[in-house]
Amino acid sequence: MTAHSSDIEASPTEKHHPMLKMALELGPLLVFFFGNLRGEWLAKTFPALTAVGGPLFIATALFMVATIASLIASKLIFKHLPIMPFVSGIVVMVFGTLSIWLQDETFIKMKPTIVNSLFGVVLLGGLLFGKSLLGYVFNAAFQLDAEGWRKLTLRWGIFFLFLAVINEVVWRNFSNDAWVSFKVWGTMPITILFTLAQMPLIMKHSLEDETSGNKE
Repeated sequence: MTAHSSDIEASPTEKHHPMLKMALELGPLLVFFFGNLRGEWLAKTFPALTAVGGPLFIATALFMVATIASLIASKLIFKHLPIMPFVSGIVVMVFGTLSIWLQDETFIKMKPTIVNSLFGVVLLGGLLFGKSLLGYVFNAAFQLDAEGWRKLTLRWGIFFLFLAVINEVVWRNFSNDAWVSFKVWGTMPITILFTLAQMPLIMKHSLEDETSGNKE
Protein backbone atom coordinates (compact mmCIF):
# COMPACT_ATOMS: atom_id res chain seq x y z
CA MET A 1 0.00 0.00 0.00
CA THR A 2 1.42 3.38 -0.96
CA ALA A 3 0.95 6.75 0.66
CA HIS A 4 -2.01 8.72 -0.74
CA SER A 5 -3.26 12.15 0.21
CA SER A 6 -6.24 10.58 2.00
CA ASP A 7 -3.86 8.54 4.16
CA ILE A 8 -1.83 11.51 5.35
CA GLU A 9 -3.12 14.57 7.14
CA ALA A 10 -0.89 17.55 7.86
CA SER A 11 -1.67 19.73 10.84
CA PRO A 12 -2.99 23.24 10.04
CA THR A 13 0.04 24.76 11.80
CA GLU A 14 2.44 22.84 9.54
CA LYS A 15 0.57 23.96 6.43
CA HIS A 16 0.52 27.62 7.40
CA HIS A 17 3.96 27.89 9.01
CA PRO A 18 6.40 25.84 6.91
CA MET A 19 9.24 28.30 7.62
CA LEU A 20 8.78 27.80 11.36
CA LYS A 21 9.06 24.06 10.89
CA MET A 22 12.25 24.53 8.84
CA ALA A 23 13.71 26.88 11.46
CA LEU A 24 13.15 24.32 14.20
CA GLU A 25 14.90 21.66 12.13
CA LEU A 26 17.85 23.85 11.09
CA GLY A 27 18.30 25.58 14.43
CA PRO A 28 20.31 22.79 16.13
CA LEU A 29 22.70 22.63 13.15
CA LEU A 30 23.41 26.36 13.40
CA VAL A 31 24.01 25.97 17.14
CA PHE A 32 26.45 23.14 16.38
CA PHE A 33 28.32 25.32 13.89
CA PHE A 34 28.50 28.26 16.32
CA GLY A 35 29.60 25.99 19.16
CA ASN A 36 32.51 24.64 17.15
CA LEU A 37 33.45 28.03 15.71
CA ARG A 38 33.43 29.76 19.10
CA GLY A 39 34.28 26.77 21.27
CA GLU A 40 37.39 28.29 22.83
CA TRP A 41 35.57 31.54 23.60
CA LEU A 42 32.68 29.63 25.15
CA ALA A 43 35.10 27.64 27.31
CA LYS A 44 36.73 30.84 28.60
CA THR A 45 33.39 32.58 29.15
CA PHE A 46 31.77 29.54 30.77
CA PRO A 47 34.60 27.57 32.44
CA ALA A 48 32.23 24.73 33.36
CA LEU A 49 32.16 23.79 29.67
CA THR A 50 35.82 22.77 29.81
CA ALA A 51 34.67 19.59 31.56
CA VAL A 52 32.99 18.59 28.30
CA GLY A 53 36.20 18.75 26.25
CA GLY A 54 37.47 20.70 23.25
CA PRO A 55 35.47 22.90 20.83
CA LEU A 56 33.93 19.98 18.92
CA PHE A 57 32.75 18.34 22.15
CA ILE A 58 31.32 21.63 23.41
CA ALA A 59 29.54 22.02 20.06
CA THR A 60 28.23 18.47 20.40
CA ALA A 61 26.84 19.15 23.88
CA LEU A 62 25.13 22.34 22.66
CA PHE A 63 23.85 20.43 19.63
CA MET A 64 22.25 17.85 21.92
CA VAL A 65 20.57 20.52 24.06
CA ALA A 66 19.35 22.41 20.97
CA THR A 67 18.01 19.19 19.45
CA ILE A 68 15.99 18.39 22.56
CA ALA A 69 14.67 21.97 22.68
CA SER A 70 13.71 21.78 19.00
CA LEU A 71 11.82 18.52 19.47
CA ILE A 72 9.97 19.87 22.51
CA ALA A 73 9.02 23.02 20.59
CA SER A 74 7.82 20.92 17.63
CA LYS A 75 5.67 18.82 19.95
CA LEU A 76 4.13 21.88 21.58
CA ILE A 77 3.56 23.81 18.34
CA PHE A 78 2.66 21.05 15.85
CA LYS A 79 1.17 18.61 18.39
CA HIS A 80 3.41 15.78 17.17
CA LEU A 81 7.05 14.94 16.60
CA PRO A 82 8.26 15.02 12.96
CA ILE A 83 9.63 11.61 11.99
CA MET A 84 13.00 12.55 10.51
CA PRO A 85 14.10 15.05 13.21
CA PHE A 86 12.90 12.62 15.90
CA VAL A 87 14.96 9.72 14.54
CA SER A 88 17.92 12.00 13.97
CA GLY A 89 17.53 13.33 17.50
CA ILE A 90 17.75 9.85 18.99
CA VAL A 91 20.98 9.19 17.09
CA VAL A 92 22.33 12.59 18.17
CA MET A 93 21.70 11.71 21.81
CA VAL A 94 23.33 8.28 21.57
CA PHE A 95 26.37 9.23 19.48
CA GLY A 96 26.79 12.62 21.14
CA THR A 97 26.85 11.00 24.58
CA LEU A 98 29.37 8.41 23.43
CA SER A 99 31.58 11.11 21.87
CA ILE A 100 31.68 13.20 25.05
CA TRP A 101 31.92 10.28 27.48
CA LEU A 102 34.74 8.56 25.58
CA GLN A 103 36.23 11.83 24.29
CA ASP A 104 36.17 10.31 20.81
CA GLU A 105 35.10 12.57 17.94
CA THR A 106 34.46 9.60 15.67
CA PHE A 107 31.00 8.93 17.10
CA ILE A 108 29.53 12.38 16.42
CA LYS A 109 31.21 12.49 13.02
CA MET A 110 29.58 9.21 12.04
CA LYS A 111 26.15 10.38 13.16
CA PRO A 112 25.20 11.85 9.72
CA THR A 113 26.41 8.65 8.05
CA ILE A 114 24.27 6.50 10.32
CA VAL A 115 21.16 8.70 10.03
CA ASN A 116 21.32 9.15 6.25
CA SER A 117 22.07 5.47 5.69
CA LEU A 118 19.12 4.56 7.92
CA PHE A 119 16.75 6.87 6.04
CA GLY A 120 18.01 5.65 2.67
CA VAL A 121 17.69 1.97 3.55
CA VAL A 122 14.24 2.45 5.11
CA LEU A 123 12.89 4.37 2.11
CA LEU A 124 14.30 1.96 -0.48
CA GLY A 125 13.35 -1.04 1.65
CA GLY A 126 9.81 0.27 1.96
CA LEU A 127 9.52 0.37 -1.83
CA LEU A 128 10.37 -3.34 -1.96
CA PHE A 129 7.24 -3.93 0.13
CA GLY A 130 5.14 -1.52 -1.95
CA LYS A 131 5.19 1.31 0.59
CA SER A 132 6.16 4.87 -0.40
CA LEU A 133 7.13 5.96 3.10
CA LEU A 134 8.26 9.42 2.05
CA GLY A 135 4.62 10.46 1.92
CA TYR A 136 4.50 10.33 5.71
CA VAL A 137 7.44 12.73 5.92
CA PHE A 138 6.51 15.35 3.31
CA ASN A 139 2.77 15.26 3.94
CA ALA A 140 2.69 18.91 4.98
CA ALA A 141 4.22 20.08 1.70
CA PHE A 142 2.90 17.88 -1.11
CA GLN A 143 -0.12 15.82 -2.11
CA LEU A 144 0.94 13.41 -4.85
CA ASP A 145 -0.53 10.39 -6.57
CA ALA A 146 0.85 6.92 -5.83
CA GLU A 147 3.28 6.95 -8.76
CA GLY A 148 4.62 10.35 -7.72
CA TRP A 149 5.30 9.20 -4.17
CA ARG A 150 6.99 6.04 -5.47
CA LYS A 151 9.37 7.96 -7.75
CA LEU A 152 10.08 10.64 -5.13
CA THR A 153 10.75 8.01 -2.47
CA LEU A 154 13.20 6.23 -4.78
CA ARG A 155 15.08 9.44 -5.52
CA TRP A 156 15.27 10.51 -1.88
CA GLY A 157 16.36 7.03 -0.82
CA ILE A 158 19.30 7.18 -3.22
CA PHE A 159 20.05 10.77 -2.22
CA PHE A 160 20.25 9.88 1.48
CA LEU A 161 22.78 7.15 0.69
CA PHE A 162 24.74 9.70 -1.35
CA LEU A 163 24.82 12.06 1.65
CA ALA A 164 26.07 9.21 3.84
CA VAL A 165 28.96 8.54 1.45
CA ILE A 166 29.83 12.24 1.18
CA ASN A 167 29.92 12.58 4.98
CA GLU A 168 32.33 9.66 5.23
CA VAL A 169 34.62 11.18 2.60
CA VAL A 170 34.67 14.61 4.26
CA TRP A 171 35.21 13.65 7.89
CA ARG A 172 37.86 11.06 7.08
CA ASN A 173 39.90 13.36 4.82
CA PHE A 174 39.48 16.90 6.16
CA SER A 175 39.83 18.84 9.40
CA ASN A 176 37.18 19.15 12.10
CA ASP A 177 36.40 22.74 11.10
CA ALA A 178 36.05 21.75 7.44
CA TRP A 179 33.72 18.90 8.36
CA VAL A 180 31.51 21.07 10.59
CA SER A 181 31.35 23.78 7.94
CA PHE A 182 30.43 21.25 5.27
CA LYS A 183 27.82 19.68 7.55
CA VAL A 184 26.05 23.04 7.86
CA TRP A 185 26.93 25.05 4.76
CA GLY A 186 27.57 22.21 2.30
CA THR A 187 24.98 19.56 3.04
CA MET A 188 22.11 22.03 3.33
CA PRO A 189 22.64 23.79 -0.06
CA ILE A 190 23.07 20.38 -1.72
CA THR A 191 19.81 19.22 -0.16
CA ILE A 192 17.98 22.40 -1.19
CA LEU A 193 19.23 22.08 -4.78
CA PHE A 194 18.19 18.44 -4.86
CA THR A 195 14.74 19.33 -3.51
CA LEU A 196 14.28 22.05 -6.15
CA ALA A 197 15.32 19.58 -8.84
CA GLN A 198 12.35 17.41 -7.82
CA MET A 199 9.79 20.13 -8.51
CA PRO A 200 9.01 19.00 -12.09
CA LEU A 201 8.18 15.52 -10.76
CA ILE A 202 6.11 16.97 -7.94
CA MET A 203 4.16 19.26 -10.27
CA LYS A 204 3.54 16.42 -12.72
CA HIS A 205 2.11 14.10 -10.07
CA SER A 206 0.40 16.68 -7.86
CA LEU A 207 -3.19 15.71 -7.07
CA GLU A 208 -4.14 19.38 -6.96
CA ASP A 209 -2.88 19.81 -10.51
CA GLU A 210 -4.84 16.76 -11.57
CA THR A 211 -7.99 18.18 -9.97
CA SER A 212 -7.66 21.55 -11.68
CA GLY A 213 -6.91 19.80 -14.95
CA ASN A 214 -10.08 17.74 -14.72
CA LYS A 215 -12.11 20.87 -14.06
CA GLU A 216 -10.80 22.45 -17.23
